[in-house]
Amino acid sequence: MSVEVTTRRLTAIDIRGRKGGEPIVSLTAYHAHTASIIDRFVDFMLVGDSLGMVMHGLETTVPVTLDMMILQGQAVMRGSKRALVVVDLPFGSYEESPAAAFRSAARIMKETGCGAVKMEGGRHMAETVRFLVERGVPVMGHVGLTPQSINTMGGFKVQGRSEESAAAVLADADAIAAAGAFSMVVEGVVEPLAREITARVPIPTIGIGASSACDGQILVLEDMLGLSPRVPKFVKRYGALGALIEESVAAYAEEVRARSFPGEDNVYQPKR
Repeated sequence: MSVEVTTRRLTAIDIRGRKGGEPIVSLTAYHAHTASIIDRFVDFMLVGDSLGMVMHGLETTVPVTLDMMILQGQAVMRGSKRALVVVDLPFGSYEESPAAAFRSAARIMKETGCGAVKMEGGRHMAETVRFLVERGVPVMGHVGLTPQSINTMGGFKVQGRSEESAAAVLADADAIAAAGAFSMVVEGVVEPLAREITARVPIPTIGIGASSACDGQILVLEDMLGLSPRVPKFVKRYGALGALIEESVAAYAEEVRARSFPGEDNVYQPKR
């Protein structure tokens, strides 16, 4: 008799419980097939609004829509079985009011089946985080460099280099943790500040351009695989898939033009 083994998907509560423990591993995911590949290695995968830049060639994340996030969230859920899936709330879908944020978050969770949403912002978004959490939506916060705000930040600038900037980021982290977020991304801040935030807040910190002292780390999958032409300083390339794809496509094009592909092994013959 065969026995069906059901894999339990990690939850926001599981990630929350990892504070100060084994480092949390995370990557972005936008496709079913890449989600299935990374699923057994990561604790959570983020369907980030970075998909606008990575998949659609946009200059920033600002133009990304709720429909775009839901479509890719559905794909990632289909491709994964174990990791918690977190979906970004895109710019314009939550800032207006806590009620508007809840409508967007509820739609994402209903239509994708994901286990949590992520939203950018510090003190000014704490009320919204609390509103969502009280209504059953697990929220991952995001402080420091917040890409959706680059038009007011003046670009992708490292945060916390001055005492005033560091104090502001610390206050943001305190507010988001107190509001009930189960974890928070800490992006693009100076290393000592990321270390201080991690020691200070009672929830896991997920670093990106931050510190190895954070409770976990996240990178954009395409960046670390060598598929992105330009990457920030904080990215380490663990692969060179861009060069491999170029080499493979060049070989394919050469064989097509030489009529050596398809060969006998690649075509169908009549039955004899």
